[in-house]
Amino acid sequence: MSSFEPNKRHLRELLIYFFNLKKSAAEAHRLLVEAYGEAALSERSCREWFQKFKNGEFDVEDKERSGRPKVYEDAKLESLLDEDSCQTQEALALTLGVTQPAISHRLKSLGMIQKQENWVPYEL
Repeated sequence: MSSFEPNKRHLRELLIYFFNLKKSAAEAHRLLVEAYGEAALSERSCREWFQKFKNGEFDVEDKERSGRPKVYEDAKLESLLDEDSCQTQEALALTLGVTQPAISHRLKSLGMIQKQENWVPYEL
């Protein structure tokens, strides 16, 4: 086995190749495991992709999912707190386009607590 580490796109394009060769999803999975070992897609993923191909869907890129939480950098949150340390979690969430629990979680992980209406680093 080579030291090449395949990415998702490469593996999915190989699935299209196997699909066009009239291989089954199980056979495609076996070939991926033979070539890439642990880096191969699961057999279930292979079956799901083969079903998409049968339905005429050949786009191998990940699609945006509505349920997926939006990602933001801690630097953006810290910058907002530097501008105004009195902001509520709700206001921060609205500005960053995420949920209030997401803000609460990030503030805790950053070691921030609110004292006298200001977000400050937690100190023992």
